[in-house]
Amino acid sequence: MTTRFKIIMAQLDFLVGDIDGNTDKIIRVARRASEELGADMVVFPELAITGYPPEDLLLRPSLKPRITKALDRICVADIDAYLVVGYPETTAEGVYNALAVLRGSKVIAGYRKQCLPNYQVFDERRYFRAGSQPCVIDIAGARMAFTVCEDLWEPEPARQAKEAGAHLLVNINASPFHMRKLQERQELLQQRSREGGFPVVYVNLVGGQDELVFDGGSMAASQGELNCLIPQFQEGLFPLDIEIAEHGSCEIPRQAMAETLDLEAQVYEALVMGVRDYVEKNRFKGVVLGLSGGIDSALSLAIAADALGSAKVQAVMMPFAYTSQLSLDCAQQQAQSLGVNYQVIAINEIYDSFTAALKDEFAGLESDVTEQNIQARARGVLLMAISNKKGLLVLTTGNKSEIAVGYSTLYGDMAGGFDVLKDVSKTLVYRLARFRNSIGAG
Repeated sequence: MTTRFKIIMAQLDFLVGDIDGNTDKIIRVARRASEELGADMVVFPELAITGYPPEDLLLRPSLKPRITKALDRICVADIDAYLVVGYPETTAEGVYNALAVLRGSKVIAGYRKQCLPNYQVFDERRYFRAGSQPCVIDIAGARMAFTVCEDLWEPEPARQAKEAGAHLLVNINASPFHMRKLQERQELLQQRSREGGFPVVYVNLVGGQDELVFDGGSMAASQGELNCLIPQFQEGLFPLDIEIAEHGSCEIPRQAMAETLDLEAQVYEALVMGVRDYVEKNRFKGVVLGLSGGIDSALSLAIAADALGSAKVQAVMMPFAYTSQLSLDCAQQQAQSLGVNYQVIAINEIYDSFTAALKDEFAGLESDVTEQNIQARARGVLLMAISNKKGLLVLTTGNKSEIAVGYSTLYGDMAGGFDVLKDVSKTLVYRLARFRNSIGAG
């Protein structure tokens, strides 16, 4: 005879630093999952209370009492389900990247992350101390282990859980997206479930935070097979049924398996989410960008319109004497197709004013790239003025290949607040443009 145990994977987006708002969201979601969805356990992402990455917020003396208050509020909510919540635990020794397991009005167990990533975008050793002990507790007749993100990528925490007699491993994450990362995670879960002899539940953060995008893609593996996959780039509460046998062993029958997006679709969705969350979390009214008729600004405009809706996007064509009619036509046609706000502001007079002011300074010198850069900087001045006046974020449109070789103008096409394509190579720009065209014009 087996018992059915329902886990709700809370694949959610949290705002870094908004401890009160994040706590409100945790309580609201937990109550809904328990009362409406029949959850026995609700699993939230890594550092859900603070958002991820909290960085130097962790150094503030005010953090500890605010986190204590947040945990107290969750306890007072008295949710009739087990809650797994990530938070920073401040002690006399330092700060730990931790999780709490709560039930009703009590914290019944805790865990401190053991493996602290300190490579690429991660800098956790700057802020956190490493834990050393496993967390394995009895729930519904099974022994359940809990770990945090990087602990799954190293074998030791899972080995500890196995030695402690775990029947199930729950891992909470704030794992950012990069190309082919989903496949890496799937293979890792399958490996850990084979090695441990227990199912592994993986719950990931979703949403954009500055230059990072967390893609969700929560999942579960059992007996070396992937048995549940949640859609990427979507917030939501996703059920996962666990079958617990009389002797405590757990099994995850095959359940919802989201379709895996093509690589270009994954990258495009990541860019859309990154733009949307950066604009909305920083409370900009919308965005403005320079539309040149070229492919980089065209792709950036499409991403912005898909992220925010056409009403919040302004495109400005700023032609000069050398701007071709084809560039003008392409820019206008795309703006009309997407339905964005579109203006044409010629920079001829602005350029002439600059060169006239510099006439004596440049006397006897050959015309060179200096004059070309004046064009780019004039455009930057116009876009920043529109930004200041209307509360719009200036999107720059340089791609990764250009940035890598310095092919840009300081205070010109680099002037702005967010570069949509800064991690997209030129070859990938073309692939993404073809992908976007394949799904429709508007």
